[in-house]
Amino acid sequence: MKFFLDTANMDEIKRIHKLGLVDGITTNPSIIAKEGRDFEEVVKEICALVDGPVSAEVIGLETEEMLKEARDIATWAPNIVVKIPMTEAGLEAVHVLSQEGIQTNVTLIFSAAQGLMAAKAGATYISPFVGRIDDTGTQGLTLIEELRTILDQYQFNTEIITASVRNLTHLQGAAKAGADIATIPGSLFPNLWSHPLTDIGIQKFLDDWEKANAK
Repeated sequence: MKFFLDTANMDEIKRIHKLGLVDGITTNPSIIAKEGRDFEEVVKEICALVDGPVSAEVIGLETEEMLKEARDIATWAPNIVVKIPMTEAGLEAVHVLSQEGIQTNVTLIFSAAQGLMAAKAGATYISPFVGRIDDTGTQGLTLIEELRTILDQYQFNTEIITASVRNLTHLQGAAKAGADIATIPGSLFPNLWSHPLTDIGIQKFLDDWEKANAK
């Protein structure tokens, strides 16, 4: 399973990148806006640091707007993936871009039907939002299971990026369901490698060491 970092904060990216845990980056307009920096400048800086795919989202809602933005964004770095919203116009843009060899990530997927449509249109990645589905009272991880079954059954090459990951249960459930990727906020990563029993165990080792050397 690959880990993408869902952030545009360079400090977060550098911290997690040092651990060898960053296989790619996902961003969106909200994430970029938080940094208070130029969109293109931030994306290019991320692409220079991270070798894997870096998703940068278009703002336009009409097909021609999306295509114009996508073609420009794709020139910024060889590892760019253009993020496209799950709409009729978005599907048309993805279909055209896939024929031009531009990688796409169809975002805001909330049903298996949407994921199937995006895969058929030629999406490189699809991003189902498990946390937001949970908010509706439905199990978001069920969608990951459904998409895995569908993509395997029809032998699509499209990869599943589990998005809106909020906790350890989401990550572990996505891994068990066979998601190709989980995109994780930088703030959540420390919670994934930490455990209270690990901390207790380390402290016990240190206490025992001090006792042994105090004799």
